[in-house]
Amino acid sequence: MRDAASDFRSRLQAMTDAGWSSRTRLLLGDEAVDKLANMHVLVVGMGGVGSYAAEFIARAGVGRMTIVDGDVVDPSNRNRQLPALTSTEGLYKVDVMRDRLRLINPDLRLIPLREFLTPVKIDRILSTSYDYVVDAIDSLTPKITLLHRAHAKGLKLVSSMGAGGKIDPTKVRVADISETQKCGLARFVRKRLKRHGISDGITAVYSLEETDEDSLMFTDGLNFKKSAFGTVSYLPAAFGGACASVVIRDLSGKFP
Repeated sequence: MRDAASDFRSRLQAMTDAGWSSRTRLLLGDEAVDKLANMHVLVVGMGGVGSYAAEFIARAGVGRMTIVDGDVVDPSNRNRQLPALTSTEGLYKVDVMRDRLRLINPDLRLIPLREFLTPVKIDRILSTSYDYVVDAIDSLTPKITLLHRAHAKGLKLVSSMGAGGKIDPTKVRVADISETQKCGLARFVRKRLKRHGISDGITAVYSLEETDEDSLMFTDGLNFKKSAFGTVSYLPAAFGGACASVVIRDLSGKFP
C-alpha cells in the first residue's frame, strides 16, 4: 500500500511539474511531448479547417509554428471558423489566431504571415525547413502549387480535401491521396498533381459522404475561389482535428 501511495504521489507531483502539458504527457509520454516541443509545423489557411488544426497542434505542445492566411473575418465565417466572432469581424484571421495561440502556449515560437499565397510567396515560405506542412487551403490553384512544391522538397504533408456540403463527421477518413474516394476536390487534386508527376506520398483528410450539390453557391472568383458549398459548424472542425492528429501522431512517433 505504501508503495502504491508513494507511486501515486510521485505521479501527481510529476503532473504538477509538467504544468499545462501534464495530461498530454500522461497519454503520449515525456519523450514524445519533448520531441513535439522541438518541431516546426506550417499551417496554411486559418479558415474552418486550418484554424482548428492550428489550435489542436498548439495545444499538443508543438514548439514552433508558422501560420498563413491573407483573409479577414467575415460575418459568414462565424458558423464554422475559430477566429470568427462578432468582435473580430474585419480583423485578419491570422492576427486573431496569433493572439489566441500565444494565450494557449506563451512559449510557442509563432510566425504569423498575413498573405494570400502565390507561387513566388510559396517558394519564399518553403525556404524555411518544416517538420510538417498542413494544407488547409480551399482554392485549387494555390493548393496544388503548395502541395507540388512541398512534395518536391520532401516535406511531410497532410492536406484537407472538401469539408463543404457534408454533415456526417463519422465518415471522415485519413489515407494517401491516391486512395481517396467520393470527394470531388480530391479527384481534382489527384488529376492536377499527376501533371506534376505526383500520384502518392501526400496524406489526405477526406470524407466518404456524398457532397450535397444543392448547397453550392458561386463567389466573386477572388483569390482563385469561384464557388463554395454550404457548411455546418462541426464538420470543418472534424477535418481540422483529423489533420492535427496526423501531425501529432507522426511527429510523436505514435502513428499506427
